[in-house]
Amino acid sequence: MSDLKTYLTERCAYVDAVLDRLIPSAETAPATIHKAMRHSIFAGGKRLRPILCLAAAEASGGSKESASFAAAAVECLHTYSLVHDDLPSMDNDDFRRGVPTCHKVFGDGIAILAGDALQALAFEIVVKTPVTVRYGAGALVAELARTAGSLHLVGGQVADLEGEGKKLPLEALRFIHENKTAALLTTSLKLGGMSADCQAEELQGLTDFGMATGLAFQIIDDILDVTQTSEKLGKSAGKDLASEKSTYPALIGLEASRDEAHRLTQVAHDALAVFGNRSGRLRELADYLLARDY
Repeated sequence: MSDLKTYLTERCAYVDAVLDRLIPSAETAPATIHKAMRHSIFAGGKRLRPILCLAAAEASGGSKESASFAAAAVECLHTYSLVHDDLPSMDNDDFRRGVPTCHKVFGDGIAILAGDALQALAFEIVVKTPVTVRYGAGALVAELARTAGSLHLVGGQVADLEGEGKKLPLEALRFIHENKTAALLTTSLKLGGMSADCQAEELQGLTDFGMATGLAFQIIDDILDVTQTSEKLGKSAGKDLASEKSTYPALIGLEASRDEAHRLTQVAHDALAVFGNRSGRLRELADYLLARDY
């Protein structure tokens, strides 16, 4: 098994190549929308969600090839959510992944449409995943749609908007993080497992692993927002404080936040017991997400 840094580099390049084949070229009419879509999708993201998708497939006995369409679909859905979250009417951010946000380059209208197009493309792509014994196209679409809708991604963003300027109870903040962040990370893992025809207990393990890892990931994001520079993060640092958002550090302090992220990462490790010695890469990724500094 290659070292994690090599694995991340290779898988990121693989995902980029798959996306490049699936997203219309910048010359395809109408060119403006495809330039905007490609601007956002190829802005230099770490590809954590599609990489987790590929790793889950491998842990479940599949391959990166069997999960390639699922991985591309979750990255399209994720990027759509970032494009819309960054809009002036939402989180109002000027930078994402180290470059100007979509609306800063193309205007609000095209950015909204680019997000819409990326969301639609995610569903077009995910149904290309080869059918398995346990999971057909309908199961994959249902998983992706449920995550994209009012109960998870959209609902988490609504709760986030409504929570600005308020000191939320920890349970309400956890609701936002679980739905705005952890839900899609979990779906990325589940789609990877489904592409490999994983068993029910394996799918549950991936679900539990994803929710714990996703919440830990967002807590670390909250910490980095107040401890790192914009240059390091590739997006505006201090945005949560400026927007008067409740965060884990604001509610329980930095050290307690770090402790909670560590606790959740251990929960994530425990959830992988069903995979035995096939879980090594997923465990490495959980530890990597905990220790990251951007």
